[in-house]
Amino acid sequence: MGGFFGTIEVRSCTNDLFYGTDYNSHLGTKRAGLVTLDKEKGFCRSIHSLESSYFRTKFEDELDDFEGNAGLGVISDTDPQPIIVNSHLGRYAVVTVAHILNTREIADELLAKHMHLSEMSANNINPTELVALLINMGETFVEGINNVFRKVRGSCSMLVLTEDGIICARDFLGRTPIVLGRKESAWAATSESTAFPNLGYETVRDLGPGEIVRIKANGMEVLQEAATRCQVCSFLWVYYGFPTSDYEGINTEDVRERNGKIMGAKDDTEADLVCGIPDSGVGTALGYAEGHGIPYKRAVLKYTPTWPRSFTPSNQSRRSLVAKMKLIPNRAILKGNRVVFCDDSIVRGTQLRDNVSTFFEYGAKEVHARISCPPLVYECPFIGFTSSKSVMELITRRIIQDFEGDSEKDLDKYATTGSPQYERMVKEIARRLGLSSLKFNTIEDLVESIGLPKSKLCTHCFDGSSYMPQDADKQSAE
Repeated sequence: MGGFFGTIEVRSCTNDLFYGTDYNSHLGTKRAGLVTLDKEKGFCRSIHSLESSYFRTKFEDELDDFEGNAGLGVISDTDPQPIIVNSHLGRYAVVTVAHILNTREIADELLAKHMHLSEMSANNINPTELVALLINMGETFVEGINNVFRKVRGSCSMLVLTEDGIICARDFLGRTPIVLGRKESAWAATSESTAFPNLGYETVRDLGPGEIVRIKANGMEVLQEAATRCQVCSFLWVYYGFPTSDYEGINTEDVRERNGKIMGAKDDTEADLVCGIPDSGVGTALGYAEGHGIPYKRAVLKYTPTWPRSFTPSNQSRRSLVAKMKLIPNRAILKGNRVVFCDDSIVRGTQLRDNVSTFFEYGAKEVHARISCPPLVYECPFIGFTSSKSVMELITRRIIQDFEGDSEKDLDKYATTGSPQYERMVKEIARRLGLSSLKFNTIEDLVESIGLPKSKLCTHCFDGSSYMPQDADKQSAE
């Protein structure tokens, strides 16, 4: 899950653009890009790989090359961005936070209409380029963006840098966020409200689902009102949201602490201490300590001096090694104690299994895991929040395959808390990971912690309940 930042100011935007972009999510992302627009000199763009280094080292030496009072920055999961376009709509640049399932279908449709794609070697389609081409099919930017909303299966939020301001368009079901901010003589839009405080911006509001606005240095104009239907991703608060960020006006750390407090109050497991797996498990563990009445201690810490961001190698064995190297257990706190560890989720289970083994080696008497969300039973078709290439990378699906001989059988029963299938699956996960006990949060308690109606949240990866791509394809901003 990447993120973007756009700003338009009376003065040069370069510093705000650089630091604002860096405050966005770097969880397993592979590319980053910056673009500025100077009315006399045109666009200046740079794109770098983040697979072997982190954002600031890639762009610091180039900052003096960027000129202009408006710009976009993006941290991208896969594709090189921004895309720069010359079209009947004028000169513009576009960045996206998107997970597009039907890229090939859209590409074939565009090619049949005699449009061209610049990156088709080895069947490699740039999703952001597809978005730009769909925008170009409209008579106006609003019409073109609605064309994107109609065609894309999955999700897509975008910022468009034009000669007349920055157009901001949130995914038509609001799955990914866009937050607006302002300060004297400047406006900005970003995926993470965390980007605002240190740059002097005050948060104005979130864009609504399908809403389109234009920002300029002196104000904001609504080009299309928000839709009524919303399906914001609940995993924002569980995992990939930064603790100080707010989504829909709801703070990430507050949600995690409430979540943990509810879990702790309901848990009758006897333990000596609780610890959070850094970083996203820490808030849950703090809440759990309060709810369960046991001390919070840092029994494991993340080593940060030479691990400034989380690289995600494509090789599974190397991913496991990176995960292990970053987390260092504290033998003095583990030894002789019954320990509860809070973590955000279990995807493959590889990292947690290795952690549990190490905790016992360091002298823990018992190791209990409490997970912030329900089991991930369904693959997410809307957000790229893991590097999984197949649903069979989910530990839940591998267990269902082993139990049933069919990884698709009775998914609704395995996703239902308390059902015989659910209980059997959780018990088997605990066994495979070597845990003394394992408990997952319920959807009901997670929804309560977030504080939005379930109808406004996407919980598809837990219960398969959200709009599927074939349905979302038929929706448009209302």
